[in-house]
Amino acid sequence: PTAGEIALRGRVINDLPPNRRPTCLVFQSLALFPHKTVGENIAFSLKMKGVAPADYNARARELMAMMRLPDGYFDRSVLRCSGGERQRVALARAFAYDPEILFFDEPLSALDYKLKKALEKELKDIHKETGKTFIYITHSLEEAMVMSDRIAVMQAGRIVQIGTPEEIYTQPVNRFVAEFMGEVNVIPVRRRADGLYDGADTPGAFKVVPDTPAEGFVVVRPEFLRLLARPDDAENVIAGDLYNVYSLGSRLQYRVRVGEKVLVVEQSRAAGPAPEVDSAVLVGWDSRDALFVEG
Repeated sequence: PTAGEIALRGRVINDLPPNRRPTCLVFQSLALFPHKTVGENIAFSLKMKGVAPADYNARARELMAMMRLPDGYFDRSVLRCSGGERQRVALARAFAYDPEILFFDEPLSALDYKLKKALEKELKDIHKETGKTFIYITHSLEEAMVMSDRIAVMQAGRIVQIGTPEEIYTQPVNRFVAEFMGEVNVIPVRRRADGLYDGADTPGAFKVVPDTPAEGFVVVRPEFLRLLARPDDAENVIAGDLYNVYSLGSRLQYRVRVGEKVLVVEQSRAAGPAPEVDSAVLVGWDSRDALFVEG
């Protein structure tokens, strides 16, 4: 930012030197000292804070235990640690400074999927156990949804919505937020005289919830778009061709072509066998299951 003030608990800290701010940053690259051991990396923050040398080791070992690092790692070089272990060392070093706020700059982005999912849960548990404020920067929808109490979504450098994960997912303020929070089906529409809405790029006249503006976008999440057996199985129905089927473990994802547009449907495997690829299908949704946004 080029202007403004940064305040913490009512105190402006713009000009406070970094080493005196009650904050700490966990870098994306972790920024561990490669020539130091695990214990020495953690103790560095204690030294910077002025902790007595006699207390370094005991406090560092306490933090290792909190981060689920074996005590035997104290004298191990960080270069001999795995990616997940290095992540824990970086967290222990940050907590050693005892900050009021911890900033995380996409700290899990370089990890493999299985390790990332495990550390997401561990970080959430550590947050609960310590009561510290975490500000977590991420481009990952899953990380944001799993780990957050509140999410702030930025568009073109400005915060456009702040809310709980549930609020952001189910009540987006605009199309950008709706599309940012996972795959969605977006249909531009305009109200006609009889109260139904014509699709601008999707054939059909659609019913939406009452008291909706005259023009905007109908947003249907894949889990609310259904494959239909009959046209009267949903309030809104679209005919298309099944382009492909993707296995997502317990769920199946279907991509349905409607002219030049592709709609995404997700259903549980328990919903029944998948239709044949390239077959004609009907998809639909009820108005109560869709969102309406203006821009």
